[in-house]
Amino acid sequence: MSWLNTPQLMLLERSLDVNSMRQTLVTTNLANVDTPGYHARDVDFQGELTRAAMGADVSLTSPFVLPVPGLISRPDGNNVSVDRESLLLAEVQLQFKAAAAVLRAEFAQIATAIKEGAA
Repeated sequence: MSWLNTPQLMLLERSLDVNSMRQTLVTTNLANVDTPGYHARDVDFQGELTRAAMGADVSLTSPFVLPVPGLISRPDGNNVSVDRESLLLAEVQLQFKAAAAVLRAEFAQIATAIKEGAA
């Protein structure tokens, strides 16, 4: 249904996709906290949403996964910070819940318009 492909819905979809990928990266970082030489990775959430909002065709591309700069490496070469990753995990969960709530509200408005139009 092409009438559902509004810019707002497409941006919400991208937000949910990027948040899902970011959650996977954060949990992978946490799982590798004791892996020698492992470097934390993340997604530029704001950058991905900006690309989507500017009209870039992001539907066929995965978010850019980047190494996290500025983290202190331990002697074994690992730079994962449990505190940082735990905070990011909470942030990602809140962003996902917020985007899902907005998406539900958008669909509720569409359902209301359909019901009122049928009357």
